[in-house]
Amino acid sequence: MSDNPPDRLSIHPGNPHYDSAVLERGVGVRFKGVDKTNVEEYCVSEGWVRLAVGNAKDRAGNPMTVKLSGLVEPYFQTPAGEAE
Repeated sequence: MSDNPPDRLSIHPGNPHYDSAVLERGVGVRFKGVDKTNVEEYCVSEGWVRLAVGNAKDRAGNPMTVKLSGLVEPYFQTPAGEAE
């Protein structure tokens, strides 16, 4: 696995940009210079993140989200050799 996170990643298994191996390693997202813990999906090349908003749910039971534009910097939380 490379040292750079993918350009686009989602935490939902039904999404085509879901990657369990990458998520097991742990991916952090810095958005506009601030670490975010509620990121549902991101895209570096398009410059957006989708963040969960509160505890509200949609009809399917998924968290309500808001899409924000800005500088997106994903990073791995564990080095390549330490992933379990």
